[in-house]
Amino acid sequence: MEQRQAKVSHRLVSGVVAAVAASALWAAWLGWDQQRDVQPDGSTTGPYEVWQVVGLVLTLLVPVCWAAYRRHAVGAVLGVTAGLTAAAFYDWSDDSSGLFVVGVGMVMVGALAVTTGVTAAVTGLIAAVGRKGGAVTGL
Repeated sequence: MEQRQAKVSHRLVSGVVAAVAASALWAAWLGWDQQRDVQPDGSTTGPYEVWQVVGLVLTLLVPVCWAAYRRHAVGAVLGVTAGLTAAAFYDWSDDSSGLFVVGVGMVMVGALAVTTGVTAAVTGLIAAVGRKGGAVTGL
């Protein structure tokens, strides 16, 4: 019974760590850039540049892959999704049109889909290496 509780608490902690990491990485990559860029033709873009979003995605791969490798895939998926969703909601909630909710929903669905795919790929790779006789040990 105690071993089961310890396993559940480890998975819960991995989900909380993933959520905190996702929110912190959002703040580091996207939280500081709130200005829209005005183009010479009068159109606006932004507030984020492509390199900021790519940086966020690449740095989020580290905690997601680590958690998947440790067989805490559910915590990684739900934690990162919750962290990014909460960060987007907090960052965009000052939008007076109310359309920020659509964007937050898109962030949630996208994060859920991508983290599920990444964790499935990492878990499948670990299983394939294990079947071929390779040694896979915990970190």
